[in-house]
Amino acid sequence: MRQRKFPFLLLMPLIVLTVLVLSGAAVCLVQSIGIIPSLGLTNPTLQYFADLLKGNGEGSSASLLDSAGISLYIAFASSLLSVSIGVLLCRAVISCKRAEGLMRQLLTVPIMLPHTVAALFTVFLCSQSGIFSRLLYIMGVIPDQDAFPALLYDEGSIGIIMAYLWKGIPFVCYFVLPSMKGIDPALYEAAYSMGATKWKSFFRITLPICLPAILGALFILLSYNFGAYELPFLLGATSPKALPVQAYIEYTHPDLLHRPYAMAMNAVMLLISLVFAVLWWKSYSFACKRTGGRQQ
Repeated sequence: MRQRKFPFLLLMPLIVLTVLVLSGAAVCLVQSIGIIPSLGLTNPTLQYFADLLKGNGEGSSASLLDSAGISLYIAFASSLLSVSIGVLLCRAVISCKRAEGLMRQLLTVPIMLPHTVAALFTVFLCSQSGIFSRLLYIMGVIPDQDAFPALLYDEGSIGIIMAYLWKGIPFVCYFVLPSMKGIDPALYEAAYSMGATKWKSFFRITLPICLPAILGALFILLSYNFGAYELPFLLGATSPKALPVQAYIEYTHPDLLHRPYAMAMNAVMLLISLVFAVLWWKSYSFACKRTGGRQQ
């Protein structure tokens, strides 16, 4: 009897966590269609989604499409740049084995620090009164500090993307570096013997073999950066606000009848995250087939 119960006990933490996540998602979906009996809302309706799409919801200063658009832009820009730079950095680390230990230690620091610290560093470095603007002013590159481009709190969300890069590039390196180090050197030797250059072997050998790991890092960053709240709240523009920030504003509104608006936004974020998960699964399966079934 003990042997039968033991595997079930080992799975209990996962089961409890899964139940909590699914129950939270179910409550979100139910409340997003206006069913909150404690507030006197009992009739299901899609009016809250319609109001948000039109941008005339009671608490929304921008339409749902505007907020979702800025969140998707931040997520894709920061994730794609992080993956591109991270993969190239992995190649540089592999090429220079002497500096590998030092690089690993340096990459550990951004991963350990929270995103709020990344926001603080971004303000210190990239604001118009920050370190970069002062250095350029001292060097005579710009006539005064106000001439430094406004990278923070702008509609381009450059400050948010830079903060995500500071966190995302080391994450990609830790994800991809083991796969890149595990490639058989004989493959490169065979490619060089047939006249391939280092960059050609990188694109024809390294990237295809590391593609499952690269895709895993990409979609993890996409999902997190799309739904994260801290950096868009601390460094984002006043309008349009990112979707998680707007959802939080609606959720904390003094009028509790705004709760369905917040849940409708959360439902949209949940749906888009599920799309990311499906895309990852399809692309990951395809990449594994291309690499002969070896899941790096």
